[in-house]
Amino acid sequence: MFFSRSRKSAARSTAFRIPEGQRVYAIGDVHGRFDLLRLLLERIEQHRSATDPQRTQSRLVFLGDYIDRGTESREVIEAVRAGQEEQGWTCLTGNHEAMLLAALDGQLDWEVWLANGGVETLFSYGLSARDFTASGRLDELGPAITEAMPASHLAFLRGLPTHVEVGDYFFCHAGVRPGVALEQQSPEDLMWIRDVFLDSRSDHGKRIVHGHTPQMEPEILPNRINVDTGAYLTNRLSCVILEADQVQVIHT
Repeated sequence: MFFSRSRKSAARSTAFRIPEGQRVYAIGDVHGRFDLLRLLLERIEQHRSATDPQRTQSRLVFLGDYIDRGTESREVIEAVRAGQEEQGWTCLTGNHEAMLLAALDGQLDWEVWLANGGVETLFSYGLSARDFTASGRLDELGPAITEAMPASHLAFLRGLPTHVEVGDYFFCHAGVRPGVALEQQSPEDLMWIRDVFLDSRSDHGKRIVHGHTPQMEPEILPNRINVDTGAYLTNRLSCVILEADQVQVIHT
């Protein structure tokens, strides 16, 4: 069986809801695992075909971190970029996209990005990190990436939004800062926050759907849903299906 209804959602006086006639498939951190992305998209299509697609408007929301760690970042970016352009997929930015762009813009040392999975991303674009690190040529890495990466990929990464809202749900990569209105959240928190958000039991006004912090299973809690199941290590790429006040899970 490819999908199951969660039993972890907590009761609330007013349930969080997706607007009538709509359904959202929210997909966690892909991290260069194009093989898992392809399989998950097949299972999403099976679910859509089995559940009256003519009466329901489906929307795919990707929660960021398409690159790094896995070996097929280039293929992942091409797939989600094309889906955004041709099928209207919503693609959010993650902290790994932010690290690459910061390094390209001279705001982050290349060693930081490389140590966090950038080596694998370079390899997917036909570049070897060792060619630059071993010979002290890190200053040449930016121009080499710009030449190796299709302009459409770089434009895609630079154009990614930090969040989107659908009904009573707020989607972002990492989470939100408790006590701060959703419209006033900082991009840094939306891409990077962890403990202060993860430990909070506050009602943030909307239910937060996020990735960024890997778990073995999706976390479905009263105030948030974590969809990151560490695909690059676990071989499990996960998706939550949100429709009306229901939550279901698909994973590889």
